[in-house]
Amino acid sequence: MIESLIKLGTQINVSERSDILIVSPTTDIDSRAPLNARIDCGLAGTVMRFVPPLAALFAGEITFDGDEAARRRPMKTTIESLRALGVSVEDHGTGSLPFTINSSGVIEGGYLEIDASASSQFVSGLLLAAPSFTKGLSLRHVGKDLPSLPHIEMTLECLRQRGVQVSQPEETLWVVEPGPINGGEVSIEPDLSNAGPFLAAALVLGGSVTIGNWPETTTQVGKHFVEILTQMGASFSRSGDDLVITGNGTIKGIDIDLSIGGELAPVVIALAVLADGPSRITGIAHLRGHETDRLAALTNEINNIGGKAAELEDGIAIEPSNELHGGIWGTYEDHRMATAGAVIGLRVPGITIEDVSVVSKTMPEFVSLWTGLLGTNS
Repeated sequence: MIESLIKLGTQINVSERSDILIVSPTTDIDSRAPLNARIDCGLAGTVMRFVPPLAALFAGEITFDGDEAARRRPMKTTIESLRALGVSVEDHGTGSLPFTINSSGVIEGGYLEIDASASSQFVSGLLLAAPSFTKGLSLRHVGKDLPSLPHIEMTLECLRQRGVQVSQPEETLWVVEPGPINGGEVSIEPDLSNAGPFLAAALVLGGSVTIGNWPETTTQVGKHFVEILTQMGASFSRSGDDLVITGNGTIKGIDIDLSIGGELAPVVIALAVLADGPSRITGIAHLRGHETDRLAALTNEINNIGGKAAELEDGIAIEPSNELHGGIWGTYEDHRMATAGAVIGLRVPGITIEDVSVVSKTMPEFVSLWTGLLGTNS
């Protein structure tokens, strides 16, 4: 993301400890020569879906591409949205990466309808750029489902904190007024979704795990781990700014709609494999369009180690199994597949994570934190 924004002219200075970013906005857009840039999205959905609407505010030609797995992720909504806003986009009919945008640097905005059923990121990407559209943006979702609504609420709150006028007249209609975006000082919360495997460890092994600096209030969907894991047998308490989870090694099955945040699903599904009763995790059909088809991948890997998982139209059903055994756990270039396998490996001897390096996408230090938690060296 940093590299992408720098290619658009943003100045970003990183402190020596890498814990402070000083971001200075792009210089006067009107005086700039047209851009000719190539942006590598890696495997990051936020880059491939947040940066193109922003890039379209610059005159020139900008090409977006990414990892091989990124080319399989759905991008049709972003591409069609930009075209509807008057931006030329060449994707050779694929509806995915790579694609090239050619823009005059001015987006009028106004009213736009999109189908964001595959990801709330399509909505957030447009809303974040909308204050710089001439007429702002009235954005309506017209698809059947809309996953991860809390992420959109997070986006709206971020805009409000920057002085942007936003409203939500209806559940699936968002209005962003045109105007300046204020600077300021922001403290970024720790990623609560990344805490999931460590919270799960307390349930699987028994005992307590403390997660530092857990916010009292937050718009992150990771906060729902508390209520979800409570249903599965955990208890929670606070110690100052920290969250403490305690388990007794017994895991209850769960029947839950996780449409609020599919990123929580792999950890919940991993726990369900070890539960003493059946589970149904639904509302997560959109996981088929993540780093990999997570529903198919999780079902396949669970059954490969003797579990009993069945893929549903919008989720996974899991039955308890007494036949779980060790084996290779495939990661499919997906960080959350790796951490799900690590959770199951806490109880099932002989689980080998195929390529644990994929955790570097969101938590490069996962292995050291995990082995430190367990008091092991490997």
